[in-house]
Amino acid sequence: MTEDGAIDIADAVEADRDWLLALNQACLPAVSSLDRPALDALLADAAVARVARIGAAPAGALIALRPGTSYGSDNYRWFCDRFDDFLYVDRVMVSETARGGGVGAALYDDIAGIAARLGVPRVTCEVNEEPPNPGSMRFHERHGFGKIESRASAGGSKRVAMLERPVG
Repeated sequence: MTEDGAIDIADAVEADRDWLLALNQACLPAVSSLDRPALDALLADAAVARVARIGAAPAGALIALRPGTSYGSDNYRWFCDRFDDFLYVDRVMVSETARGGGVGAALYDDIAGIAARLGVPRVTCEVNEEPPNPGSMRFHERHGFGKIESRASAGGSKRVAMLERPVG
């Protein structure tokens, strides 16, 4: 965070793509790996792709989808099978140097505001339970997310908590 506390969030633009790809790969295994064609396809499906900046430097990003895309994530599909409308946070990523500075919280507040403006009733995501990610679970709980269900994911190699944050 800057000395004045300013975190600016705006829509991702074409010039952000190389940085987004590098950030994604730096955030493994918390997010799944992407190559450039996969990132381009994800961004084409995304309803929201936002970049947080501290000063001029990008510090974090959030990519979210609404129902009805061709995106193949089994967790996204799980939400599509259960809800008519939502914003699914596919990935939220914060650079190593900006972690702990409020960037993730700012991105989640931003997506909640976007959902409210769009009239979307919930923001959804999942958090790993196996392998465990207690820090992420605490973060999501602090930001209003509650657990809907636990389920096997990634062909049974993971167990995830399916979460939602009601909007409005």
